[in-house]
Amino acid sequence: MDTKALKKLIEKYGAAQLETCIQQQLDKGENACELVDKEDVVIAALSEAGVVRELMDQGMTFAEALRELGLRIRKVYGKE
Repeated sequence: MDTKALKKLIEKYGAAQLETCIQQQLDKGENACELVDKEDVVIAALSEAGVVRELMDQGMTFAEALRELGLRIRKVYGKE
């Protein structure tokens, strides 16, 4: 997901709303966050937005939260 689209999701929805949208997508194949694409793409995008939103709620800027998301993703894939 590109940075601009991610930022729009984060500005529009809170962390709890994003989590609800993930659960809706998993349960029903659709979500109230109006994000539509292949299911795995939607879930990934909502998950990324949820992590960034939570970090911003803890006081990070968008750029800092985005960097932290990148670090976490690299750790999962063993590239850090």
